[in-house]
Parts: sequence; structure tokens; C-alpha cells
Amino acid sequence: MEVSNNIIKWVYSLSQKKNRDKEKCFVAEGSKCVLDTIGNFKVRHLFATEQWVEAHSDVCHEMLEIVSRRQMDKMSMLKTASDVMAVYEFKVVPAIEMLDKKLSLVLDGIQDPGNLGTIIRIADWFGIENVFCSNDTVDVYNPKVVQATMGAISRVNVRYGSLPQLFQKYPHLPVYATMLDGSNLYDADLQNRGFIVMGNEGKGISEDVAGFANKKLLIPSFPKGAVTSESLNVGMATAVVVAEFRRRII
Repeated sequence: MEVSNNIIKWVYSLSQKKNRDKEKCFVAEGSKCVLDTIGNFKVRHLFATEQWVEAHSDVCHEMLEIVSRRQMDKMSMLKTASDVMAVYEFKVVPAIEMLDKKLSLVLDGIQDPGNLGTIIRIADWFGIENVFCSNDTVDVYNPKVVQATMGAISRVNVRYGSLPQLFQKYPHLPVYATMLDGSNLYDADLQNRGFIVMGNEGKGISEDVAGFANKKLLIPSFPKGAVTSESLNVGMATAVVVAEFRRRII
């Protein structure tokens, strides 16, 4: 089946945020990513090569269109096109419920798509339902973010907005933040509720957000006093911090 050039151009245009926001659609590529997400989003288009359809005969969807490798190459946003691609409508994020009794991640200016995707995957693994992002954090529907989540984008609610306003709305919740002048993570008093703030890859946590941090944490390097790397990647740091929070309640 031949997909029209207009459709091909439209799909590829979704590589840009302004077009995703206009159309309220995004692209998921790759067999694992599509199979893990297809039941959780409204499908606008589903494209696959004949080889992929033959290998996944159990996948039957009314929107499925068989396309050539050449057409897939034209639509793909990856360096190497996959055999299957879905165009989904944006997720309807549910209203915030019972935030007082949950841990939430707060991301301040995360710029790298791979880092955001990894953090969403970490949230999914450790049972964190909500990730709050500053408005200058990379778009969750960026193709590289979607790819890096490995399907976790289906199960984690990601919201964008003013972080100071978020903290002001929940003044009674602890705000944990990783900072160089923080207390040792492994000795700190950690609660199973509140906000865990992770900052920009280069600049760290912004001043207007840091002012709300009432529980400063430090991931210690080992051995103490030794010369080590200057810092951890924000995805790695998130995993270390969240794992320690969850370890305390096992």
C-alpha cells in the first residue's frame, strides 16, 4: 500500500515540537516501544513493513497500514528506521490525586532527551506516578524521549508548569533536592512522600526552585576524600536517590 506524500510529510513534521503541539500527536518508533504503548494511546496511524507484520501476526489493528522500507525511511526520525511506527494522540493526563501521600519527581530544566526518557523509565520502575517538569525541560513527546522511555511513557504522568507554584500549592510537603551542601543521602531522614528535585545537567537547580528545598541531599562519592568524577549524570543520580527512598520502605 502506498502512503501519500502528504501523509509522509505530515508524519515527519511531528519531529518538531510546534507541529506536535498543533496536531496534539506524537510518534513512537520501534517494535518494543510500539508494542508497549499501543494499548495506552489513541492511534492516529500505525505503519509497518510487510516483514514486521508477518513476524507479528498476533497484532491486529484497524489502523495498520503496510508500507515499504523506502516510505518508512522517509517518515522515520531515527538514524536507522525501524520496521514499525505509530502516531498517537497526546495522552490525557488525569487530575492530580492524593499527592500528599506519594513521592513525586520534579525536573528543573532537564535538556537532554535521553536523560528525560531515562528518568521517566526510572519513575516507572520505582512506582512513581507523577513527574513534574519546568517549562524549559525538554518535551516529553520528543521522539528521542519517547524512544528512551521504553514504553514507560504509558504509565507515568508527566506535567509541565511553574515549579514554584507547585511547591506553593503543597507547602506542607518536603522538597528534597540534590545539592553539594546537602546531607549524606544514606544518613538523611527520608519520608515516603514529597518532591524529589533533580536539576539541569550543567547548571543544576535554579535559584527560584532551590529556595523551596527544605531537605538538601548529597550523594557521597567513595572512598571519602578521594579524587573522583565531578558529578553524576542526572539520570544516574535520579536512580541512586529514588532507590534509596524506596529501599527504606521495603
